[in-house]
Amino acid sequence: MARINDVGGTQGFGAVDTTDDTEPFHADWEARVFGIWNALRAQGVFNLDEFRDTIESMPPTEYLATSYYERWYLAVVALLERKGVIAPGELDEPGGAR
Repeated sequence: MARINDVGGTQGFGAVDTTDDTEPFHADWEARVFGIWNALRAQGVFNLDEFRDTIESMPPTEYLATSYYERWYLAVVALLERKGVIAPGELDEPGGAR
């Protein structure tokens, strides 16, 4: 079954952006999400396959409407909720939990 991330050969997405963007993060919250993701993964809260599957299972409209690190944030929140680490809705949006 093809998922939204599997668009190989699909037409209509326009040219691939090849801009040389050397900055890994464009906002402070993105760096925090990366750090939190890395710490949770290292502690065994979830593994890389669970994380990837959570992102790839996003509804297509949500996947296409969110940035790279917004997807990471949403996947981390979904995994933490699914595993009972946080209550559903406890974290509402990127940057919301400072």
